[in-house]
Amino acid sequence: MVRLFNRILVKILPVFPRSFVALFSRRYIAGERLEDAVEVSRQLNAQGFWTTMDVLGENITNLEEARKAKEACLQVYDAIAESGIQSNLSLKLTQMGLKVDKSACIENVQEIVERAKKYDNFLRIDMEDSSCTDDTIDICLRMRKIYPKVGTVIQAYLRRSENDVKELARQGVNLRICKGIYDEPESVAFKNREEIRENYKRLVNIMMDHKAYVAIATHDKVLIDHAYGEIARRKLTPDQYEFQMLLGVGENLRSQIVADGHHLRVYVPFGEHWYPYSMRRMKENPDLAGYIVKNLFRKL
Repeated sequence: MVRLFNRILVKILPVFPRSFVALFSRRYIAGERLEDAVEVSRQLNAQGFWTTMDVLGENITNLEEARKAKEACLQVYDAIAESGIQSNLSLKLTQMGLKVDKSACIENVQEIVERAKKYDNFLRIDMEDSSCTDDTIDICLRMRKIYPKVGTVIQAYLRRSENDVKELARQGVNLRICKGIYDEPESVAFKNREEIRENYKRLVNIMMDHKAYVAIATHDKVLIDHAYGEIARRKLTPDQYEFQMLLGVGENLRSQIVADGHHLRVYVPFGEHWYPYSMRRMKENPDLAGYIVKNLFRKL
């Protein structure tokens, strides 16, 4: 009954004021300013977690917006270096202008890669919907020729992902493996929960088979237990992989993972474009919507 209520709540949330959704977002978004993300990262570091920062905003409509997003990403690397926190950057290519002008997008990303190189830091190029998959892999591989500490993301629900991971792992690309959240046709993506889980396990195993660094991004205990088993069976050391989770989700579980001796990186989003991110997170996991109601009643 609770899960059904949460699913209904997700469907009607768009009619509520942004201030209502903001009650939810405070738990899952560091804030609107870079300083907020740095402070949240500092606190997470003190608890034993690494972080990756994400400047919210995607699918921009003009190159001036892309330029501003690029500048914000450059500032993230400067702030990480200045503050001394253990963090890196995740970015989306549509935010850099991919859907407006791919050449301009590549130029923007290259400038960010050069900043990462300056500080010997890492850049994660996030994966978006399937219309971006080929371009994302292409740009990731181009950037790795400039600086090897560039990786991307592969989504387990896409049918093509096994072949993509085999090729990228062969090249030693650092990959984050996640389930995937975009609404894709059945011809492109698995729809069954167990099919997605099994494919996720295959992708993680392929990465480990190639001794490629893998970021195991999931809150699913079944998949975490699978990873634990493969790590133990292969006698992997903590410098060969990491776990990843979203800010505000699975906090007890993430603490247990670190207590078990593994590295875990928390995804720390921030920025003015918190509303669409919040809505997407709730559609991905309707149970999160219930937190809005709980938070609301706590404040009444």
